[in-house]
Amino acid sequence: MKIICDSREQLAFTFGGYGCEVQAGTLTTGDYSLAGLEDRCAVERKSLDDLLGCLIGEGRERFERELARAAGLECFAVVVEASMQDMAEGRYRSRMKPHAALQSVLAFQVRHGCPFLWCGNRTGAEYATYHFLRHYLREASTRYKSILEAHGPQAA
Repeated sequence: MKIICDSREQLAFTFGGYGCEVQAGTLTTGDYSLAGLEDRCAVERKSLDDLLGCLIGEGRERFERELARAAGLECFAVVVEASMQDMAEGRYRSRMKPHAALQSVLAFQVRHGCPFLWCGNRTGAEYATYHFLRHYLREASTRYKSILEAHGPQAA
C-alpha cells in the first residue's frame, strides 16, 4: 500500500511499523490519500487546536471549502488527534465555548456528510488514518474488480 502525504502537511505521520510506503505529493483535498486514488479517497488530520482554528473566522471559511471539495470524493474523514471529551471539557487554547465548538463539528458532519473520527491522541489518529485508507483500498479493489469482470476481459 502506498500512502500519499500532502507535502504541506506540517506534522506528517510516518506510519512506522505499518508496512506501507509513504510518498510526499500535492493533494487537492485532505492530508493523506492512496496512490492512484487521490481523486476518490482522503483523510484530513487535525490536532484539537488546529480544529478549533477551523471553527472561527477565515479558518472556518477555508475549512468549509475543504469539506465541500471532500463531498465529491467516495470516501473522506477528518481524523482528530483528541477525544470528543477533550473538546467538551475545553482542553484547547481557543476562547470558543466547548458547546459552540461541538455544535459546529456536528453541523459540519451533517452538512457535508463527513465523519469526524475522535482518536484520543496522535497515535490513535495515525492508526485510524492507516486503517481507514487500508479498508477503502480493499473495498475499492473488490468493487472495481467486479465492475471490470462484469464487462468481460476486454474491459481489463
